[in-house]
Amino acid sequence: MGSNEAFVTVAGRSVRISSPDKVCYPAVGVTKLELAEYCIAVAEGLMRALAGRPMALHRFPGGLAGGDSFYMKHAPKSLPDWVQTVKVTFPSGRTGYEVCVTEPATVVWAVQMNALELHPWPVRREDTDRPDELRIDLDPEAGSGFAKAVEAATEARALFDELGMVPFVKTSGGRGLHILVRIEPRWSFIETRRAVIAFARELERRRPDLFTTSWWKEERSAPVFVDFNQMARDRMLAAAYSTRAVPDARVSTPVRWPDLPDAAPEDFTVRTVPALLAERGDAHEGIDDESAALDALLEMAERDERDRGLGDLPYPPEFPKMPGEPKRVQPSKARHTTAETS
Repeated sequence: MGSNEAFVTVAGRSVRISSPDKVCYPAVGVTKLELAEYCIAVAEGLMRALAGRPMALHRFPGGLAGGDSFYMKHAPKSLPDWVQTVKVTFPSGRTGYEVCVTEPATVVWAVQMNALELHPWPVRREDTDRPDELRIDLDPEAGSGFAKAVEAATEARALFDELGMVPFVKTSGGRGLHILVRIEPRWSFIETRRAVIAFARELERRRPDLFTTSWWKEERSAPVFVDFNQMARDRMLAAAYSTRAVPDARVSTPVRWPDLPDAAPEDFTVRTVPALLAERGDAHEGIDDESAALDALLEMAERDERDRGLGDLPYPPEFPKMPGEPKRVQPSKARHTTAETS
């Protein structure tokens, strides 16, 4: 039996790791200590993705094979005095405090808390109601592979280029891709989500064979769903360089656009990414160099509503009913109910 604790140092901060030999990913034997060492190795990239952001932790107390897992959104009452928090407002209108990453040691502390996934908000602590990051989640439907996500991302990049916006892409850790654009923190969650919906609808018009914006799965006929609700308040994507809850200890990894056609999600794991990062550098290194405006996308949204009669789309089920939102009823159930009452 190994030691019941270890200490690792990152950026001058020593962090205790209990049960360092605990296996978090049984299929590949990745231990808790190895995860902490991974976070130290990719600390610069993690900080680029997480610094100053409220963060939820997807925790697996027994490791990936341990059964139970849960999302920790509210910061625990007992925290090291150097772990910072920030106040956020949830969709219900209630407020709470979430962990806020201000130094690399916070991420190692998250490993100590058995977090296998890190989910930051698209806001900074200076203004938690106005996103500074536009997020496009390209989610292939069942039966569609990563190649379709790559094709979809290429189309999305072309549209961003037309809009004068600079997109950065990363693997999700599954079959999908995430596209991130730094934006000026001038718009609310409702406005930024509206911009993503307009962007998604334009993609769907251009390539109806490839994209769908249908929230209800039964209505989707194209292979890639653009999940516009990932831009809603308190909906979060895994951070760049975050591990994912996948048996091979996969990592959500930034990729340069020219390298995307040859990328494979399974190539990016806890054991491969540090060396790739050291060799190639961070593909998101320039993500903070400039911030885009949303005016063009919001004008596109206005045209959709004015000229095409296209309003809002459904919010996730846990949200309160939002102003202007259509009925949040599965179409087949709505038809069934209508038939019964007619």
